[in-house]
Amino acid sequence: MVVAALAVPVALCATLLGPPARAQSVAGGWTASMQDIRRVAGLIPGRRPLRLNMLTFAESRRTKNFAVKGAPADPSVQARTAFQVMYSDGSVMVDAGMSLAVHSFFGRGVDEPYYPDAAEQVNRALADAKLIVVTHEHGDHVAGVIDSSLADQLAPKTLLTRAQVDRLIASPQMPEIALTADRARRFVVVDYDSYFPLAPGIALVKAAGHTPGSQMVYIGLESGREYLLIGDATWHMDGVREMVGKDAPWVTEDAEAVLDQLRWLNGLSRTDPDLVVVASHDREQHEALIQQGVLAHRLE
Repeated sequence: MVVAALAVPVALCATLLGPPARAQSVAGGWTASMQDIRRVAGLIPGRRPLRLNMLTFAESRRTKNFAVKGAPADPSVQARTAFQVMYSDGSVMVDAGMSLAVHSFFGRGVDEPYYPDAAEQVNRALADAKLIVVTHEHGDHVAGVIDSSLADQLAPKTLLTRAQVDRLIASPQMPEIALTADRARRFVVVDYDSYFPLAPGIALVKAAGHTPGSQMVYIGLESGREYLLIGDATWHMDGVREMVGKDAPWVTEDAEAVLDQLRWLNGLSRTDPDLVVVASHDREQHEALIQQGVLAHRLE
């Protein structure tokens, strides 16, 4: 497996891609092109990944109205997850888990489920991975590589975007994930306009909105199955189906950009119906995909 962070300098990426395919619509809002995303995912030669694994290591219990504006205040579970893209010769991790201490921050004084055995599986998978990338710079996605006893080992193979690093230095969500400029130099830091080739079959899609450093991760398997990991663009896929944002008072995000992303994602159900769009925290969706054999609930 060849990864972009080591093999394809950013300047060369721009040359290979030709004129930048900016993720902007004519009106100035956010949009993206699946044709361009697939093209970028094919830039790095090599065998494509074989499968996608996912593991839930913790949960938050919040009523659904926080995740989907206008939804009833019914009980709902937000899964805390990490994803593992398996190649024949190694793996890429998408998101990095978190410690119990960081998980407690999200409970806001309420004890919520945390699964130590699963969290340790995430830690082992991070240690074994050839490359690590995060969908955005919140603690439940990035703490596993920053607030970790293995941070020095993980940083050189963890790719962060410039926007993620800037936020982690200037205004981290919590002290545990704060970076200094010196610590940030230990990571692989890239900046890209719209799309970035990460590894054979994998492309990053810039999607600022939930956070300034949010991005989606496209994964095209050797079998032809395609996934789009959308991070926290929505916490529940009803947000995509209904094109409605969150209603959580503790979250500050670019609501207009997020709505643009939800509209685009909604359109994919018609233009690309076989593309598997996966939200990081939607336990109901994860359970359905696992039952269908589309996701494997394990890490290798």
